Amino acid sequence: MSLMEEINNRALALGIPLSVHFDLTYRCNERCEHCYLDHDDKGELSTSEVHDLIGQLAGAGVFFLTLSGGEPLLRDDCFDIIETARSYQLNVKLKTNGILIREAEARRLRALGVEQVQISVYSHRPEVHDGITKVPGSLQRTLNSIRFLKSQGLKVTIANVMMRKNLQDSDRVHDLAKELGVNFTVDPTITPRMDGNTDLLRLRIPSEDLKNVFQNSRLVGNVEEFCAPPKPVDDSIQEGLPCSAGHTMCYISPYGDLFPCVQFPLPSGNIRLEKFSDIWRNSQQLREVRSIHARDLPVCSSCSHLGTCTRCPGLAYMEGNMRGHSTADCEKSLARTGIVPASMLLQPMMEQNLNFRVFPPTP
Repeated sequence: MSLMEEINNRALALGIPLSVHFDLTYRCNERCEHCYLDHDDKGELSTSEVHDLIGQLAGAGVFFLTLSGGEPLLRDDCFDIIETARSYQLNVKLKTNGILIREAEARRLRALGVEQVQISVYSHRPEVHDGITKVPGSLQRTLNSIRFLKSQGLKVTIANVMMRKNLQDSDRVHDLAKELGVNFTVDPTITPRMDGNTDLLRLRIPSEDLKNVFQNSRLVGNVEEFCAPPKPVDDSIQEGLPCSAGHTMCYISPYGDLFPCVQFPLPSGNIRLEKFSDIWRNSQQLREVRSIHARDLPVCSSCSHLGTCTRCPGLAYMEGNMRGHSTADCEKSLARTGIVPASMLLQPMMEQNLNFRVFPPTP
């Protein structure tokens, strides 16, 4: 067992919120066509409220803090917020598009001891990257910021979100990451907007192309292992938890709303009305999330992919039921292994009987 696995297990046993993802703002200087956020400011937490919240997080046992947005550096107090988080010895990761990072900002991030900076790069081609961000020149400015950060010795990760428009460019973005000496991650998941609007799903790459992605060792590593058939489901898998959302991690919006995860928009409390620890311990919604084990999933519990599926309860929730399946993850399991998931086997039955309900309604 790795050290991180041991830490996570201890946090789970003790009910400690080990990790928090906190969006400082939904405002942004880009308008990425796949973004799931509303960029209007509807009353962000003030500087004093954020500083108080960070103290509460530290007091509750939070160690990993991801600061994101929107574009977090649009807040004039962003560096002060990072400094406060570091004063509590929190491990800080910053997600940014990098447009506002120049040499001075890179030096400040290094001086503050930020653990890692993640920056999205959608293509090596300016016409594609800038077409997605809707900001002319954004690719060059983003790459310049990566170079500034690297010059200060900071850990940088390029995140490549795959969609129809940039599907063919991931290999070249991977090459670009190697040239720059930074880490690289790829994600073919496009999520609905946080208000439930599913228009963005049209950007998802087709299933056939997803198979090709999963056969690309440069993107997934060991293809034979990654695409191996699922192992038999045993009792330990049935007793497992769907994911860490609401168990050892949560998400906080710029307005103080708390959710199990950034991809799980189940309103669970607001830190302007209650202390963070009180929400974490007593929220009825979080208790509901924590009550669900793999065995409690009506369809997924009988699926051969149960132990290896990337099923996201948040995406399932946005489809109507947190105990249901996530269509996107079922498609990934099929594309990865060639084995049909249980949800797809049931689909013909559902189409034949419009009154057939697979899942009970979720509160």
